[in-house]
Amino acid sequence: MDISTKVIEFLVSDEEKGIRVDKACTLHNEKFSRSYFKKLILSGHLYINNKKNLDPSHKLIKDSYIRIILPELEDDIPIPENIPLDIIYEDEFLLIINKKEGMVVHPAPGNYSGTLVHALLYHCKGSLSGIGGVKRPGIVHRLDKDTSGLMIVAKNDEAHRYLSRAISLKNIERKYQAIVWGKPMHRLGIIENNIGRNPHDRKKMTILKNGGRAAITEYKILNSYSNSSILECNLQTGRTHQIRVHLASIGLPIIGDQLYSKGHTIPLKMPEVVKKFSRQALHSYSLKLIHPITKKELEFTIGLPDDMKNLKISIENFK
Repeated sequence: MDISTKVIEFLVSDEEKGIRVDKACTLHNEKFSRSYFKKLILSGHLYINNKKNLDPSHKLIKDSYIRIILPELEDDIPIPENIPLDIIYEDEFLLIINKKEGMVVHPAPGNYSGTLVHALLYHCKGSLSGIGGVKRPGIVHRLDKDTSGLMIVAKNDEAHRYLSRAISLKNIERKYQAIVWGKPMHRLGIIENNIGRNPHDRKKMTILKNGGRAAITEYKILNSYSNSSILECNLQTGRTHQIRVHLASIGLPIIGDQLYSKGHTIPLKMPEVVKKFSRQALHSYSLKLIHPITKKELEFTIGLPDDMKNLKISIENFK
């Protein structure tokens, strides 16, 4: 692996003395996980007072000079990892998987292992499409880390090209369930607003009057309660954070969304399971597509994961 000149350097402060070096590294660069720093330390990329340290649990001494060298992601080809997958359907051309919340789809800064791609490489033994490059083999579309549910994976380039085109032509039906704060004014609705990167916060997307990319989300009410609702959302386009941004833009932020529901006032008497729900309550529950090779119609539906089931029960019982 080639090593770049990018480094993290710091002197151990009085507040940091006595803590593990891998934890201290995360305090100085929050976009990388502790497990990632542990991996780097074990592979010899960290120095304490200019001496190589291979112990992630090393306790720091005040005023020690810490230097850690960051490898370039482009040189870090993912390797297979034996991570369990919930496979809903599989043949020689594609897979339909139920992605768990908390799993990142492909390697990115701070997530160099434990991703869906690492799991797919192990399960498929190299039988994945290469159109997405070495970092994204088989990945036809993505779900956010904390969004759960159904995803399509292509096993060869022919299937990948067909599925990608089908998505762009809106020939694949992708439906989600979202548990949101508030109640829509109408039972059915369409949100058509361009989405682009937030110029003030690069981690967020936002509605843009000028620029951005066209985005269309259809929604309908499945259930409505005193101060929350369960919506079905149908994607007509597939922009980053699309459902989350669109719903927040009309005053219906998804419960638990750490980016787009901040500032929403939660009723004091709400159950703790609702107050502490820590990921966006968004689940890809339905897919309908034409098989890329056999041309048969495939349809898959999956229920809510346990955390969203418990959330649903809590808001149903709240008066």
